[in-house]
Amino acid sequence: MSFLYEKSDTWRWLVRKTRDSRSFFFTFATVCGVIPGIIGYGVMQVTNSTNPELEARLRQSARPETTMMGKVNQERLAEYLGELKQKQDTNDRYVAALRGETLTRKPYQRIQPVPKPNDTVTTTKPQ
Repeated sequence: MSFLYEKSDTWRWLVRKTRDSRSFFFTFATVCGVIPGIIGYGVMQVTNSTNPELEARLRQSARPETTMMGKVNQERLAEYLGELKQKQDTNDRYVAALRGETLTRKPYQRIQPVPKPNDTVTTTKPQ
C-alpha cells in the first residue's frame, strides 16, 4: 500500500514537517480530528428531525413486530433499571447469558435454560 504515497512529494513534505515541527504535528492532528467532527455534527443536526408530526406518522406506519419489540425492550429496560434502583445483584444476568440461558420474570425462578431442539428422530418400521 505504501507504493501509493511513498513517491509523492506532498506526502514526503507532510512527513518531514510533522517529524520536524511539533507545533505543525499537533496542528495537523487537530485539523484531521476537528474538521471531520464538525462535518459529522453538522450532518447529524441537518438530518435529525424534531418534527412531532413526522414522528407520529412514522410511529403509526410502523410494522406490528417493530412496535412489539419496542414495547418488549421498554419492559426489559424498566425491569433492569428497577433492579439497579433497588441495588439487586444483577450478575446472574451475565452468567445466564454466557451459558446461553435466558432469565424469566418469575422472582423465585430467575434462570431458565433455553430449550434445545429435538434431536431425536422417530423412525417407523415398514410392515
